[in-house]
Amino acid sequence: MKELTEQEIIRRNKLEEIKNYTNPYPERFEMTNTLLEARSLEDGTNNVSIAGRIVFMRKMGKLIFIRLRDIEADIQVQLKADITNADDYEFVKKLVDLGDFLGATGEIITTQTGEKTLLAESIKFLGKALKPLPEKFHGVTDTELKYRQRYVDLISNEESRKVFLGRSKLYAFIHRFLGENGFLQVETPIMQNAVCGAAARPFYTHHNALDMDFNLRIAPETYLKQCVSGGFNRVYELAKCFRNEGMDTQHLQEFTQVEWYVAYWNFEDNIKFYQKFIKELLLDLIGTTKVEYQGEILDFGVENLTRINYTEKLTEILGFDFLNIEEPSELKDKIVEKGLFTYNELEDYKSISQIIDFVYKKTIRANIIQPTIIYNYPAFLIPLARRNDENDKIIDVFQVVACGTELCKAYSELVNPIIQRENFKEQLKAKEQGDDETMEIDEGFMGAMEQGMPPISGLGFGIDRLLMIIYDQYSIRDVVLFPMMKNEK
Repeated sequence: MKELTEQEIIRRNKLEEIKNYTNPYPERFEMTNTLLEARSLEDGTNNVSIAGRIVFMRKMGKLIFIRLRDIEADIQVQLKADITNADDYEFVKKLVDLGDFLGATGEIITTQTGEKTLLAESIKFLGKALKPLPEKFHGVTDTELKYRQRYVDLISNEESRKVFLGRSKLYAFIHRFLGENGFLQVETPIMQNAVCGAAARPFYTHHNALDMDFNLRIAPETYLKQCVSGGFNRVYELAKCFRNEGMDTQHLQEFTQVEWYVAYWNFEDNIKFYQKFIKELLLDLIGTTKVEYQGEILDFGVENLTRINYTEKLTEILGFDFLNIEEPSELKDKIVEKGLFTYNELEDYKSISQIIDFVYKKTIRANIIQPTIIYNYPAFLIPLARRNDENDKIIDVFQVVACGTELCKAYSELVNPIIQRENFKEQLKAKEQGDDETMEIDEGFMGAMEQGMPPISGLGFGIDRLLMIIYDQYSIRDVVLFPMMKNEK
């Protein structure tokens, strides 16, 4: 245990004194209103009881001004020696510190400075803080501290409170919006015995009772489509997923995503539905469909988003038909000959799909600013997507991209079990070429597909990246309450 600071010693001494007056950690407190509700009450409203953490306190002769705060709001509390219970007044004056929790009961007034205030008739002590608040209380600037001690960040940073309150409201909106549109929520396994649903490197764990190795879910896709096979025409999950990949400002190994699937839709239906979803979401969270992100104003309110044909655009950039190339080495040679990238830059990419995905991200996606639909993907990129009826080398897929960031991915689902098994076998070939992010054959999923599936379209998006855009946060860690961190030395 670290040696206590002078302030921590003082607070512990006060804790012992408080015990002579009251229980410093009482069981409960009856509130009549939240702090946010109290701010909207009319002057003269009596017997209002509120509670929160003390984030400001000023003692002025026979007046004490206190500010109480929670995640939604803060409000001023005024103690007056001739109005507030005398014992309560002296208790606060002598023993209460910043960071402590306090309950107050009294009348709502507006001060001469125009601030909504609770004029306290009585107070109740609700919890002693043994550590002082940060010295720079107007905002925690130490990034390491923000992530390791999120509770301190939430107390002191208004921006963080806005982001994480917004995150909770986003969850509520998703459930409400999808529920109103006929979707049913389900839960699928986090521990799975086949790596499937996305191109990613998994985490593994061992199940002692079954004496089996399992991978942690990289996506809920195959299980959700099994639900459609079983009769769930509109189904969704808000899923924790895990991918053992690099960590940067847009990636964490543990993340949250939403996937929904609809029977009898194609990807064009999902485009329309997603545009409705994102517009209503933004209006609900921030009151506008225009978002400022990293200095750019992004307009999600346009009737039809701009579209880019993935295959046509990439063919134009490469200068050759990449769909007919089967050997990764040949593809690399042509890319290098074109002068787009060097062999060194392409070294880590082993399969055709990995190489093409890298080139796309660097040449197309990175240059997109306004919300844009990317569609007509090469078939080898997504083995679970339906092939286009007119050209079986492309698939009916779309993504929405803004500021170089993927916001969602959706496609008309592949429901033909014969083609699906062939695609899985192609994934095994890619694995032999050194691609460790390929899918395995999921026999449980194949069984459901062979049982029969209707036409389906599914869509998935990451909660974290969407929040980064909405609240203009540069790093994904700034929208995740408790991001993974290395152990402190």
